[in-house]
Amino acid sequence: MRPPIDRLRVHYFLVKLGMAFRHPCRLYLVGGATLVYEGLREQSLDIDIDYEVKPEHEGEFARAITELKETLQINVELASPGHFIPLPAGWKDRARHVGRFGLVDVFHFDPYSTALSKIERGREGDYQDVLAMLRSGQIALDELREAFANILPRVEAESLKRNPERFKRNFAALEAMLANADLP
Repeated sequence: MRPPIDRLRVHYFLVKLGMAFRHPCRLYLVGGATLVYEGLREQSLDIDIDYEVKPEHEGEFARAITELKETLQINVELASPGHFIPLPAGWKDRARHVGRFGLVDVFHFDPYSTALSKIERGREGDYQDVLAMLRSGQIALDELREAFANILPRVEAESLKRNPERFKRNFAALEAMLANADLP
């Protein structure tokens, strides 16, 4: 088993990726990787990413990631909230720029999409991550509710899970936790 990922290891991965991949790329840090990089969580088991590269560079990008996984002894997974839930309107505009590493522009994936995918999954750790995002001001509750309302009608048609009732229950569970949480 590989060691957990902390902020320094995420940053080092980005630096090395910028050196290894010599084409323009838009890379998104997703989920736990963002939470670790932003200091909302100490560690994660892997670095979840999504990316955009020209089709002719896909193979080279995949090889660079595979090499870095081995040389740095890290887990890197392709995992976007869009793989699990419909993305809310404006998600790309809410992606926050982290920095440029070589020709790789790195962004944090839209925090509302991240929060909604965690709520949809509904594990205790996911709820704690969403509460941390709310406490830190990364997301606001009213906007989270709005994003939830935006995607809920599309869940059955556009989601792998296809269970809007479960998603509603999970969101209600978060709301119940918020009633007892110390949010600013």
